[in-house]
Amino acid sequence: MTTVPSTSDTSVAAHRLNPQQRKAIVAGSIGNTVEWVDWAVYATFSPIFAGQFFAGGNETAALLSTLAVFAVGFVMRPIGGAVLGAYADRRGRKKGLTLTISLMAGASIVIAVCPTYTQIGVGAPIVLLLARLVQGFSAGGEFGSSSAFLIESAATGRRAFAGSWQQVSVGAGTLIAALLGTILNSTLSDAALHGWGWRLAFGVAGLLGLVGLWLRRSVHETEAFGKTTTAGPRRNPVVAMFRDHPGAALRVAGVTIAGTLIYYVWVSYMPAYAHLATGIPLKTALLANTLAMLVFICLLPFGGLLSDRIGRKPTMTAFAAGFVIFAWPAFHFLANGFWNVFVIELIGLVLIVGYSANCAVIMAEQFPPEVRTTGIGLPYALAVAVFGGTAPYVTTWLNANHHGDLVWIYVAVAALIGVAVYLTMPETKGKQL
Repeated sequence: MTTVPSTSDTSVAAHRLNPQQRKAIVAGSIGNTVEWVDWAVYATFSPIFAGQFFAGGNETAALLSTLAVFAVGFVMRPIGGAVLGAYADRRGRKKGLTLTISLMAGASIVIAVCPTYTQIGVGAPIVLLLARLVQGFSAGGEFGSSSAFLIESAATGRRAFAGSWQQVSVGAGTLIAALLGTILNSTLSDAALHGWGWRLAFGVAGLLGLVGLWLRRSVHETEAFGKTTTAGPRRNPVVAMFRDHPGAALRVAGVTIAGTLIYYVWVSYMPAYAHLATGIPLKTALLANTLAMLVFICLLPFGGLLSDRIGRKPTMTAFAAGFVIFAWPAFHFLANGFWNVFVIELIGLVLIVGYSANCAVIMAEQFPPEVRTTGIGLPYALAVAVFGGTAPYVTTWLNANHHGDLVWIYVAVAALIGVAVYLTMPETKGKQL
């Protein structure tokens, strides 16, 4: 006699990850971690190597020039989101992920071996710019490909949980970059750190790319993409996204604004900003950032589970509303002291869990599989280029021009935009992909 599974049994099965799904999440997450080590090392070490690539004489001007290159790298992210996203939608998530990590790691190695300004003059910042443009192109394709891969590999009732690992891996990559900064700042003299220590960090990041490349080549393609290969002739994914899903594309950009701006202020540049604004030693600020990131990374999967339980809108809105309240005290009470910086970093990162645990799944749930990678990657990259890539430069410029007291307004306005977007977007928790 055949036993028909009960509704409750079916529901439980839909919430469980099978071994193949778990393997996909692990492989996808570790590969993504390596990708983001390469990306984050630049922001972590920018105060150290700034004088190596630009004319000396003004430390702040050199740092601003280095951060301008950081921002310009974001200009390539929409192009990468379009080109590499379309490649992954046509050729597969696995091939897209293999290509992005190869580009990112190669550019890190180029920066590691690039001669300084005193050795080749203007050629040094040109090489730095070109390498960063390649990394921006790679990062633009990475987010869409890795998000689509993780969400499509997940059980139906665990999509936010699976998607949260995309951001776990981003956080882990940033954490490893911060750890490299902490270790090298603590063990090397200033002369060694500025002379060759920063090169070691880029070299390590580039070599880790080989590990990520091996992992990505070992995973299977997702079932959702496999079904699209038998669905008939393929249209251009970029054209199809804009023509058939313009509202979803705008929603992805809107969802990204507050999250990316606040994330980059808190995670990528808060240590350097605290160092410049308060005089706290950079290695102390990096240690505070590192410890707060550990807590953040541990909380992300729980944020995904909470989203799978109560929905995307409540958890996203809590993040944005929290920063509307927290922005002023965070910058008003920032001072020269480890515990002060750590507590401010920690509170901010706990709030950011509401965004980071949700962003991949919300974006993936907007599109069908034939345009999913492009639909995630291109609008997200456009928003990141405008709002995330300029955040470190804007905060540094404000502080350098004696307007540091206005940074909290910059953050609070972004958070208010987030509140408006998250309250008006449709709930997609139960949507079928």
